[in-house]
Amino acid sequence: MIRISQLKLPITHTKAQLEKKIAKTLKNPGNSFTYEIKKQSLDCRHKNDKIFVYTVDVTIRDEQKLAKKVNNNNIMLIKEKPYEFPSPGETPLLHSPVIVGSGPAGLFCGWYLAKAGYCPIILERGEEAEKRQKTVENFWKNGVLDPESNVQFGEGGAGTFSDGKLNTLVKDPYGRNHEVLKRFVAAGAPEEVIYQQKPHLGTDVLVGIVEKMRHEIEEMGGKFCFRSKVTDLIFENNTLKEIEINNDKRIPAQVCVLAPGHSARDTFEMLQKRGVYMEPKSFAVGLRIEHPQEMINMDLYGEPENELLGAASYKVTHKCANGRGVYSFCMCPGGYVVNASSEPGRLAVNGMSYQARDSRNANSAMIVTVTPEDFPDKGVLGGVEFQRDLEKKAWELGEGKIPVQLFGDFCKNQASEALGEVTPCMKGEYILTNVRSVLPKAVGDSIEEGVRAFGKRVSGFDREDALLSGIESRTSSPVRIVRDQELTANMAGIYPCGEGAGYAGGITSAAMDGIKVAETVCRKYAAIKIIDLLSGILPVNIKFT
Repeated sequence: MIRISQLKLPITHTKAQLEKKIAKTLKNPGNSFTYEIKKQSLDCRHKNDKIFVYTVDVTIRDEQKLAKKVNNNNIMLIKEKPYEFPSPGETPLLHSPVIVGSGPAGLFCGWYLAKAGYCPIILERGEEAEKRQKTVENFWKNGVLDPESNVQFGEGGAGTFSDGKLNTLVKDPYGRNHEVLKRFVAAGAPEEVIYQQKPHLGTDVLVGIVEKMRHEIEEMGGKFCFRSKVTDLIFENNTLKEIEINNDKRIPAQVCVLAPGHSARDTFEMLQKRGVYMEPKSFAVGLRIEHPQEMINMDLYGEPENELLGAASYKVTHKCANGRGVYSFCMCPGGYVVNASSEPGRLAVNGMSYQARDSRNANSAMIVTVTPEDFPDKGVLGGVEFQRDLEKKAWELGEGKIPVQLFGDFCKNQASEALGEVTPCMKGEYILTNVRSVLPKAVGDSIEEGVRAFGKRVSGFDREDALLSGIESRTSSPVRIVRDQELTANMAGIYPCGEGAGYAGGITSAAMDGIKVAETVCRKYAAIKIIDLLSGILPVNIKFT
């Protein structure tokens, strides 16, 4: 196979023009070939001459001879090794492996275990995606919070109500990243997500994808149990024996993949009581900032709208005078700020986009890293209490509504009384107030300095009427459930997994970690025999109400 990089074409190009460019680059006007786009990135340095830059893999006759003949530094021969799931081990499995959580980590772990014949049981405290969506929309409309099924909890995890970004910075020598993207496409995602520089799905598309993957898992022998919160783990001699669900039912378990998500605070408390090793970790807190999407488009594209390119995005970072870093996170072009609360009396926000990214505002989190040294509580769950304190202040400040402040007033540390030209695009009610009063001084000062610095890079970023809302406190897990080289915790049978366990940051990296854990379980344990299922030895037909 021949890989060609740095293929440049106008953004208006056709498929035929791309194929002609490939043939011309290979100096091959005659021979037929097939190709696969590996990467597409956008170059907007020249606003009047915006281009796509491609990397493509070409299959053609006499590849070695052709590559030598062309003699081009952007052309190389490659041999790409396809992803391979390992063969089953030999240790007998007496019970179906149990996966706690149906976010990206749990979902992908479940899919690959089911495909390999392990008949996993997936326990999810929240609702199915479609029911969950209605529950969340009712919360945004009427303020009625369901602590077990909300923006944080339910099928698909917290990423379901986000922009649905699929890019990751995780190094991937094993091909798991590509495997995740392929699986998303097979479940209904647009094919372009495999090669786009910044692929995204949108919350409306994600709902259908997670439902499709659930049905596939069920068809392969897996079992989903919704409204089924894991409330206890029972160990004997530091080895898992049973799992308690909803403070009531117990099931035997030999393998438990813990993929609870970054907001499962009650689960973290239970794990601490049961002696599962955890450690506090750094994360980031801050606010959401909203600007007109046309303003961001003008800065990147040189025009207020481009139908071919859609809503423009940005990524900014700054090192502050106080030594802290402030940066944009989870940028949502054409998106919404959403009330992402999961506990009564506490308020958190997040950003969300639909596939079309067609709201009038762009938003992103402006966040500052905090470390265990910043937490008043120096215990393992100090970060959780730090989050809860900020969220309680935000809830009280807004009386349950999203607190909002203009950037000009934020700099003056005074409550906002009227909007400027920027009006909120929000899911959930909001109220104008002094958001800065919620933040620790170092965080507030860092955000002010950062936004002013970003105004020098993105025209209008520091405009007086840009909107800040908060609190953005769920950027990543405040703890890490410690695991060894075999990916197990200090208690035998426990496999910490994904973002909630502290081993991922986003949809794709969480899904990749889910596959990684599935591989590890597979290498150790033998697949389950279908005769065991039919005879009722394994509890795959359990139901929880």
